[in-house]
Order: sequence, then C-alpha cells, then structure tokens
Amino acid sequence: MTQPCILVAEDEPIIAIDLCDTVEEAGYNVLGPHRKISSAMLEFQKHKPDVAILDVQLNDGVVFALAEKLSDEDVPIIFHSGHFTHEEVAKKFPGATTLQKPCPPAKMLEAVNGVLGIA
Repeated sequence: MTQPCILVAEDEPIIAIDLCDTVEEAGYNVLGPHRKISSAMLEFQKHKPDVAILDVQLNDGVVFALAEKLSDEDVPIIFHSGHFTHEEVAKKFPGATTLQKPCPPAKMLEAVNGVLGIA
C-alpha cells in the first residue's frame, strides 16, 4: 500500500521545511514545498494529492483558485495561515480545516490524520 501524498504550498522557507519534515517523518509522501500558486497548480496537474496543506497567501497571491480546483477533485484542504482567520476562510470553504500560524507539528499531524480518516 502506498503512503498518502501531501501537497505543501508554503512561501516562508523555514515553515515550509518544517511542514515537509513533519509530514515526511510521519510517513507521508510530500509534494513540495511550493512557494507559488503556479508551481503548486502544476504539481497538482501531474499528481493528485490525498491532502493539501495551503498557506493562504503565497508569493504570487491568494490560493483560493487553487483550493477550488483541489476541492472540485475532492482533495481535502488544510489552510495554514497567519493572515487569514478561520472565519475568513470558512466564508469561501465552509468545511475546510484552518490552522493558524504558528502551528505545532503535533496539531498539524492531527489535522492531516483527521482529514484522511486515520485515528
């Protein structure tokens, strides 16, 4: 059985490395980190992830268009932001998981496992 793939879109280098390391150490495959929406979109077109962790504001804009495409393909999304609140994100994506930065690794993994349905 292959491990789930997690798409990581994060433009802050230290946070991106930390997220990728956290997810990899938990045994998941990582697609990224992507600093730009265009790069994350291209990755998504090549490989459909099982989950996407998206910083709401990347170097080239707000990720909502990418998130809509992921949602259209039933990819669960975890929004990870220091600029947008849960309420702001929930207006566009009512059922999405939203975590505020800084987010402890254990809480991120809890969210990933939750959207994957892993206890």
